Amino acid sequence: MRYLYARRVKRDANHAKIVRALEKAGRRVEDMAAVGGGFPDIIVHWGGRVVFMEIKNPDGRDRDESSQQKFRARWTGPPVVIVRSEAEALAATGVQLRDQSRP
Repeated sequence: MRYLYARRVKRDANHAKIVRALEKAGRRVEDMAAVGGGFPDIIVHWGGRVVFMEIKNPDGRDRDESSQQKFRARWTGPPVVIVRSEAEALAATGVQLRDQSRP
């Protein structure tokens, strides 16, 4: 029998902001960061739709780990979307953002 144990989870700096923005927009978020093995960081669902998201730092300094690449290569479910900002995460779930440059 395999026993599950608590492990320290490293989350990207923008992880909490992205989750809050999605929830504020009415999306349900399941935080899967502790799963490991290349599994996406969050599952976002609303109205019968599902998006798997891998959150990366906005500065681009992080890299796509081989376990993440292997997961996406064998995964046949909904696509895994890589996001670096709240705007990208919201757009991936169909949320229309207002143009801030217009009065």
